[in-house]
Amino acid sequence: MGKILIADDDREIAELISDSLSDEGYECLLAFDGESALTSIKNDSEIALIILDIMMPDVDGLEICRRIRETVSCPILFVTAKSRTFDAMLGFEMGADDYITKPFVVEELVARVKAHLRRERRSRQAKPALLEAGDVCLNVESYDVTVRGEPVNLSLREFQLLRFLCENAGKVLSREQIFQSVWGMDYGDIGTVAVNIKNLRDKIDRDGRRIKTVWGVGYKFVKNEGNGSEH
Repeated sequence: MGKILIADDDREIAELISDSLSDEGYECLLAFDGESALTSIKNDSEIALIILDIMMPDVDGLEICRRIRETVSCPILFVTAKSRTFDAMLGFEMGADDYITKPFVVEELVARVKAHLRRERRSRQAKPALLEAGDVCLNVESYDVTVRGEPVNLSLREFQLLRFLCENAGKVLSREQIFQSVWGMDYGDIGTVAVNIKNLRDKIDRDGRRIKTVWGVGYKFVKNEGNGSEH
């Protein structure tokens, strides 16, 4: 099933989350500061999801996310104070997949964890291993991405977004369609679509030839780059 890392300097909250997830059959690891969280991530390859408190001593959740996102593809869920939702939006830019604000209902957090793990499991099983769209190639089992044969590091959410765009190459997709298909109705808000589109463009489409904005509608992925072709 994989392990869940819970990193929060509030021991009471961390242990409450751990107890609730353990009751559902998940194995949990606890870290009460940033350095301990980084050590756990480095030393344990079986972590399937990470729950990060944004405000922690020595290394905060945003910095942890920034450091690990290039090498760790599992879902990352931020826990943040209601007054610090701006930090959560920064987290999306760094590759986080979801956030929940304190105080929260533990049952809701558990439901989100289950949904992210289900979504990841389905994405690994549902489609053929290789998905190609022009010079972009995705391996949906290993989560590897290449552009013109060169590897590109994406967060899990960026990978899921790119996959959805490639599967629908040539079609104009509304922000609502993208949000519902990639995030689901209950997680984050629709503004995260634009944030992750920007992240994708920075990594695979700096010249703006692959991901087109259709103003007032949404986005379209173009398979071929040359001469403005969209075949």
